[in-house]
Amino acid sequence: MKIITAIIKPFKLDDVRAALSDIGIQGMTVTEVKGFGRQKGHTELYRGAEYQIEYLPKVKLEIATEEARVEEVIEAIRNAANTGKIGDGKIFVTPLENVVRIRTGESGSTAL
Repeated sequence: MKIITAIIKPFKLDDVRAALSDIGIQGMTVTEVKGFGRQKGHTELYRGAEYQIEYLPKVKLEIATEEARVEEVIEAIRNAANTGKIGDGKIFVTPLENVVRIRTGESGSTAL
């Protein structure tokens, strides 16, 4: 099993959710986060004063899946979240040792 963590632009969340639903992914965790990468923030004008925004709003998705579906999930996220502009985000894949469903006590891939 693997856990896929994707950092994407907030306005792409609905597109990514729909793309994952289309391939049969039934659950994910969504967290609103702030951060920056190569774009290093940007400047904005507010009441005539210019100020620097160092941390940009992003959305972090966490999806637990079987190892055989990892590439399919990554491709769905990439296609749905891509705008072709800087700041589209990143996808991280890490091993997932175990999963336990609290309600039933199931563990492993059956708990997904």
